[in-house]
Amino acid sequence: MQSIDRAMSVIKILVSDSDNWMSITELAEACNLPISSMHRLLKAMMKHGLIQQDLQSKQYSLGNSWLEYGLIMYDKMDYISQIRPELERLMNNVEESVYLSQPMGNESLIIERIDSIANPIRVYDQLGSKIPMNIGAANKTMLSFMPYQQTKKILESLLPEQEIEACWEVLKETKMNGYGISHNERTEGTTSVAAPILNHFGEVHGAVSIGFVSFNLTDDRLDFLIKNVVETGNRISKKLGYNGF
Repeated sequence: MQSIDRAMSVIKILVSDSDNWMSITELAEACNLPISSMHRLLKAMMKHGLIQQDLQSKQYSLGNSWLEYGLIMYDKMDYISQIRPELERLMNNVEESVYLSQPMGNESLIIERIDSIANPIRVYDQLGSKIPMNIGAANKTMLSFMPYQQTKKILESLLPEQEIEACWEVLKETKMNGYGISHNERTEGTTSVAAPILNHFGEVHGAVSIGFVSFNLTDDRLDFLIKNVVETGNRISKKLGYNGF
């Protein structure tokens, strides 16, 4: 188990590094390991394609196995045939960046982003970004449609006690409306609207959202974006077998 923990530490550091290439000395310091131990660990990880080494600089980066495994998982999730066309349709209709998020415990993971080439001003959230579940329209939408006990557990782990009641009020309104909305939560001057994606059991599968700049936003434009994201969430949910709409 210790080897797995150490390997995951290396992976997380390489993912978070802006250059994506690091020396063995830098990795050893970041993981608080002796260079000799880091050398053995890197050698084992290279054997399985989890990392790679540049022969000239001797620095390390993520290996191609992650791309291979990721594409396999992506294909198995059936996003290409069922969900991505709906995201593309939404992007073309609203000419804004659209996102697909999935819950992962106390966080959500952005697993798809499609940007509109017709709009040079866009909100940019990186694929693979993890966001605390109490932040953003997509996350609050997912929380509002989860079972009470699950939502309660997440909120209690993320928020101080005095903030939980106010968050519950937001979630109640979100579920009643059927969509979530947030302003300036992650980036100043931006707004996000989101709708839930439910599977055939009525469980939260994820959320589809639109991120856009708030400058000159009119009520008509906001209503248009909400209408489109809700319709997209409904269509995707129906494709996944949900019949509750």
